Amino acid sequence: MNVKISALCLFISSFAIAQSAISGWVYEDSNGNSVKEKREKGVANVAVSNGVEVVLTDKNGRYTLPLYGHHTVFVIKPEGYRTKVDANNLTQFYYHHKPKGSPATFKYKGTSPTGKPASDLNFPLYKNDESKDFQILVFGDPQPYNLKEIDYFRRGIINEVKNNRRNAVFGISLGDLVGDDLSLHQPYIKAVKEIGLPWYNVIGNHDMNFDAVEDHLSDETFEENFGPANYAFNYGNVHFMVLDDILYPDPRDGKGYWGGFREDQLKFIENSLKHVPKNKLVVLAFHIQMMPEREGDDHFRLSDRKKLFDLLKPFENVLMMSAHTHKQTQIFYGKGEGWEGASNLHEYNVGTTSGDWYSGTVDSSGVPASVMRDGTYRGYSFIDFKDNKYSIQYKAAGMPEEFQIKLYVPQVIASRRNSARIVANFFMGSKNDVVEFRVDGGDWKPLSYTESLDPSFLQSVMKWDSTNELLQGRRPSNAEESKHIWSAPFPGKLPLGVHKLQVRATDRYGKVHTAEQNFEVKEPNPVP
Repeated sequence: MNVKISALCLFISSFAIAQSAISGWVYEDSNGNSVKEKREKGVANVAVSNGVEVVLTDKNGRYTLPLYGHHTVFVIKPEGYRTKVDANNLTQFYYHHKPKGSPATFKYKGTSPTGKPASDLNFPLYKNDESKDFQILVFGDPQPYNLKEIDYFRRGIINEVKNNRRNAVFGISLGDLVGDDLSLHQPYIKAVKEIGLPWYNVIGNHDMNFDAVEDHLSDETFEENFGPANYAFNYGNVHFMVLDDILYPDPRDGKGYWGGFREDQLKFIENSLKHVPKNKLVVLAFHIQMMPEREGDDHFRLSDRKKLFDLLKPFENVLMMSAHTHKQTQIFYGKGEGWEGASNLHEYNVGTTSGDWYSGTVDSSGVPASVMRDGTYRGYSFIDFKDNKYSIQYKAAGMPEEFQIKLYVPQVIASRRNSARIVANFFMGSKNDVVEFRVDGGDWKPLSYTESLDPSFLQSVMKWDSTNELLQGRRPSNAEESKHIWSAPFPGKLPLGVHKLQVRATDRYGKVHTAEQNFEVKEPNPVP
């Protein structure tokens, strides 16, 4: 039996029981040895799951769950407690029940056979002083394809974050931890360890076992390295749910993948939410965004999305987080998308730490600038929670914290018949935000929201296409429509000389962000 007691923080006694059920204790491990002792009290009303059913411990901290097949048993961390972390800062809250182990034919190793479980499967907890006001770190798609890109990730993101993690109490990566080569999971883990925070991980479509012929087996290497692909935990007044929303192989044709959920996953979500008070904030973390990017895009099974929305409907406060697109978008669902909640449902499609797959020329740290196709600079996010509310701030890697708006402003314009425009890319913006400008301290005037290409990013791509010699690095991807662009014509009758343009954006949380740039007005230079 391959039970990693030190890694899993579990104590399993030596008495075997039948395969039909598993029981154990959730207890307060007062001496920290991960062994349930008689004097150590059980913790009541703690949720424990086998990946489908969810039960609560009794008044003594005892639980019993059905045990069958090939799955993982885990505790759903309650508010005010913590689980242990291993030497790599990975949270330890689970036990793999895989009697026959992962398929031996897989290219990348999964879990070795665990055999029969012992009589008691116990989960230690530790008292933790948790404020209802707290902060977390969020990474989208590190996605290194080789060790060189692991080094880019470490130098471009990890070195910055570990020296300025603000007040974050834990972090989470939203999938595509690596790029298909699952042997890179361990170097990724070693890199994130340096931040020094407990870390949760979501599976992405580039973290799967492509050898799998059934979806439930596509997570085997991920699960061995990180734990279950579907799980939940509580912190403060927030219930977090981490979900695998990738169906592989695609059930429509057996090729590729499709966004969606299996029925057992939806049942887990339903059973977990039964034990969550309706006034809590529910935060869902998954990889593939649920909104089609364009008409005709069927990347996600909409019937599964509707089932999820129906389960979330009773909750007034919900945030969904995804990555995958290598762009950044604020998505809002209403009745037209099948959401029946009291107010629009927010999905934050997070910008990525790898940006545009480590493309472009290098920045001052020697890492490819990798600006994303919508003009968002590569980076990461901080989410602040205050009771059951939240606010988000994006941090562009290698840039000052106040860098939230990228301006595209001609350095010089003609004083007459000028068609140039002011363009502002507000990375965290959405169409309902207010973005304004003024010149030389005058009155603030609105810029108009537009979904268009970012001219600064387009200009950087054209630099590659107009050179006679290949530039160092990799050509960026082609520009794609950005969901956070505002523009306006220059005011008329500006006097000749240098002027100061200021732009301010007020986000959905009421925070004001600013940017400024000078430009010059000159007399036209007509053709003779």
